[in-house]
Amino acid sequence: MTFRRIVSAFLLSGAAAFAQSPAASSAAPSPLDKLQLQYANGIVAVAEDKIITVADVMRRVGPFLQQIRQEARDDKDYAAKLENAQDEAIQELIDQVLIIKEFRKDEKRHIPESYIDNAVADALAEQFDGDRSKFLAYLRAQGKTQRDYRKDKEEEIIYHYMQSQQRKSQSIVSPVRIETFYAENKDKFYREDEVKLSMINLARNEGETDEALKAQANQILIRLKAGEKFADLAKEYSRDAKRSKGGDYGWMQRSSFKPEFSDPAFNLKKGEVSEPILLPEGCYILYVEDRHHAGIQPLDEVRDQIERLLILQMTRNSEERWLERLRRNGYVKHY
Repeated sequence: MTFRRIVSAFLLSGAAAFAQSPAASSAAPSPLDKLQLQYANGIVAVAEDKIITVADVMRRVGPFLQQIRQEARDDKDYAAKLENAQDEAIQELIDQVLIIKEFRKDEKRHIPESYIDNAVADALAEQFDGDRSKFLAYLRAQGKTQRDYRKDKEEEIIYHYMQSQQRKSQSIVSPVRIETFYAENKDKFYREDEVKLSMINLARNEGETDEALKAQANQILIRLKAGEKFADLAKEYSRDAKRSKGGDYGWMQRSSFKPEFSDPAFNLKKGEVSEPILLPEGCYILYVEDRHHAGIQPLDEVRDQIERLLILQMTRNSEERWLERLRRNGYVKHY
């Protein structure tokens, strides 16, 4: 059995102990621990002078096990998704080595000791609850020294720094490119009817009659017509979770409403308030602060959205080209 298959077999059997929080490493061993440790230092790949082990991959994949299981349709799909996650983890670990090598090519570049001190202090506080004995127990379980741990933190800082520098180089998109993308993808910017809705929800108390609810709603309408703000009255009267926000439900599409609300809401013009809407569960007053009619959104409304999308695409493409170059020029061996 290859080490790649060994990783999958462990994860499929629920052997996620490698992925638990560092503080949990001192817990009582599971029945699989002996078997896990037999292969824990098995070599998955070598990148430059760095050996990547089964345990490294398991620690990287472990935190995502629950999400992978939830998203999988069945056991076969789970195994396929898990194997894909494992392959991605191996590639990320290799890329991290190659990126750090690229950083160290320039002898003038270095990470200040204070940055590493702060990273270690943050880890001690967040991962080990500030308990140094837990931290030292974790190091013993990992077979690492404090110097090794500091080196790991330094390499994490270098890895994220180099990625951020690469992304910064792709931060400007020309107006022409934005306009071209908009012209070629207008269908992506179709918008349904929308209203910016606020609501006062007079939820029916036990034994409360229709007449009592209507009377209260009418008193609210009188105060609105007298010039009081809808948000202030919602905070005073509304009986739902949006009360503290002045009844603000934000932008909502017609398809998001149940019929009892959709017709009244979309018959209102900007700035109008509905008549009381009486339902078995309570009485409601709607306020449309603004509205958008169905259609293609104007370029000015989506320009920032397009710019962010194009920057993301450019960043991904640039980063992949950069990584491909590092991979070509680096030594990598898979097992």
